[in-house]
Amino acid sequence: MLRNNLDRRIKYVLFACLLAFSAAGCTSTPPPAKNVEQQPKATASLTPKTGGTITIGYQVEPDTLDPQKTALSAGNFVGGLLGGALMVLDPYTFELKPHLAESYTVSEDGKTLTFKLRPEVKFHDGTPLTASVFKQSIERAIDPKTASPVAGQELTTIESVSAPDDSTLILQLKQPSAPLLSALSYGGYQQPISMEALKKYGSDFGRNPVGVGPWKFESWKTGESITLIRNDDYKWSAPFVENQGPVRPDKLVIKFIKDTQTLMAALDSGTIDIAGVPAKDVKKYRDDKDFTVLEGMQPVENFIGMNLENEILRDVNVRKAINLAINKEALIIADLQGEGVPVYGPIPPTMFGYDKAVEEYGYKYNKEEAIRLLEESGWKLGGQGIREKDGKALSLTMIIDDPKPGNQLVQSMLKEIGIDLKIQSYEMATAHAQAVKGEFDLMATDHGSIDPNILELLLHSNQIGGLNFFRVNNKELDGLLEKGSITTDSQERQKIYAAIQKLVVEEAYWIPLYSAKTFQVISNRIQGVKPNPLATLTIQDMWVNE
Repeated sequence: MLRNNLDRRIKYVLFACLLAFSAAGCTSTPPPAKNVEQQPKATASLTPKTGGTITIGYQVEPDTLDPQKTALSAGNFVGGLLGGALMVLDPYTFELKPHLAESYTVSEDGKTLTFKLRPEVKFHDGTPLTASVFKQSIERAIDPKTASPVAGQELTTIESVSAPDDSTLILQLKQPSAPLLSALSYGGYQQPISMEALKKYGSDFGRNPVGVGPWKFESWKTGESITLIRNDDYKWSAPFVENQGPVRPDKLVIKFIKDTQTLMAALDSGTIDIAGVPAKDVKKYRDDKDFTVLEGMQPVENFIGMNLENEILRDVNVRKAINLAINKEALIIADLQGEGVPVYGPIPPTMFGYDKAVEEYGYKYNKEEAIRLLEESGWKLGGQGIREKDGKALSLTMIIDDPKPGNQLVQSMLKEIGIDLKIQSYEMATAHAQAVKGEFDLMATDHGSIDPNILELLLHSNQIGGLNFFRVNNKELDGLLEKGSITTDSQERQKIYAAIQKLVVEEAYWIPLYSAKTFQVISNRIQGVKPNPLATLTIQDMWVNE
């Protein structure tokens, strides 16, 4: 639920299939890319060919292709194919690298970012990309009149923009901002806009996008598909791709198929070439010689939040007991058919700042210890196996907006230690409204971002009444979160987030559950397929073998 709400707020992009995203200065070791059984069948020894069409099945249609007007990750995904940003994430190393920028520097006080732009970059309409154009693009994004739901919100720390010459772009910040470089790597949201095209199309620009990317816009059939064609002038690829020139296929079609079963049927029939597939359905493709399966894991964490204004949950022993009562591995089997990894703190394993030590000190399933802590706090077994204290039953309600088998498992796990858990299912909007008002005890939800600064939104006391649904109010934690948002040295920042993880676990503010694996299934008629830890697709290197 938090992921969907944050899709329209700062510091979050929903990581849908194929979405290219970034993380600044990641020093933790990413999990290895999966090179599964089918991959050798993609005969990489063949000579790449030019021509043909790649068709991607995608479950969400963009609202607009004006990057500063879209509120959806689908707009960022398609926009990223049409455009590019100052920075880019290397999905193999998790390093943030210059892209449309040739280089950049950060001032000693962290408040001035200076970018040198790559020379000879041109928009699809032939106009050059200059620092002045980039300046106008950024100023449009942050102009309140634009009412940019994502792109502008990501840039709120920018005080002013200057372009002293065609290749130099200077961002003056209100205060140092560690997450800003990450935000400046969204190839869709933060792409520069052709001012000439904006003048030409005006309010219709979102249906007639003009970018600097490897693909040019051809057509949009509402409710059906968007078709892109090769940009033959493209020669400014990201540094981690092999193909530094134009893409090889003639066309790229993004076909909108909302229903998962229909999506898979289209994949099976050859109507589409690429699709994200749920964990429960991936086995059949692993066993099929006609497909390659890419496996990865994006920085998203499922967890159960606790309302600290609840009298029962104010007791840290109760919070710890609930953590200890949860068998994460059993939930991974129930919800993901085993295709996930347990999470022990507020930061998932593929997010910058993850401290592997949390796997040692985080809560492991230990029913006996959970019972001991409840007994220590005076909760004694009463009738029907439910604990009581001062005449009050240990009864809690968990709100959910995504019914899945794991919810009932959690209910039975807590029953085993004497907690009566009721489950209340709501539609997403209703669940969000309940959470904002604090009308819940426990809440099953998830979060994800390219940067751990998302924790400031979820855990800082000044966000109570906002996205700090859990009413966490800890001044030490507030200070660490604030420090993490302005510290630009990646090693120092890593230490800060290690301390944040330790504190959140010690206080047992929420119950981390798991991160799900992500799967991309690709027809073997598509060659040049390369796995990476995030299971994102490097379409720049792909070609059609037919």
